[in-house]
Amino acid sequence: MLDLLYKRRSIRKYASAKLEVDTVQLLIGAALLSPSSRGFQPRQFVAVDDPEVLTQLASCKKGAGFLKDAALGIVILADPAKSDVWIEDASIAATILHLTSASLGLGSCWIQIRERQFSESETAEQYVRRILSIPENLKVSSIISIGYPGESKSPHVEGDLGFNKVHVNKYGSKF
Repeated sequence: MLDLLYKRRSIRKYASAKLEVDTVQLLIGAALLSPSSRGFQPRQFVAVDDPEVLTQLASCKKGAGFLKDAALGIVILADPAKSDVWIEDASIAATILHLTSASLGLGSCWIQIRERQFSESETAEQYVRRILSIPENLKVSSIISIGYPGESKSPHVEGDLGFNKVHVNKYGSKF
């Protein structure tokens, strides 16, 4: 697992190959297995592999343009009526998707939707909700782009991890 964490990097360039149905099912299964507070499982997912819809979603906010080249976008939703920690539960599912993608040799990148803008008059969440016909009771947390990497990045190295941000027993006591 630690090797996977060192190697996993955000990928924003994708090869044009489609994902196999079995691979998509593994990814969705992993997301559904993600832990949630008190087992309430407030999260839901929209798997998008239609290139036209991915292109539309790529316009949801500044910096999301790479989504149009991904093989898959998984939109992470949650129902705040089911859990007061829906944001955390959705974030855990997103992390599980990143790690599962990396374990399958795929690249992925987080696209933050919650609290982001599509335009001056429409939030990114409203835009995504409109494109995908998402009901009003569900919140849109993020989109995870996934595909075969079209770029390679060097792994993280221990010296760059920032152990200076870790404290022992009380703040200010160095790790």
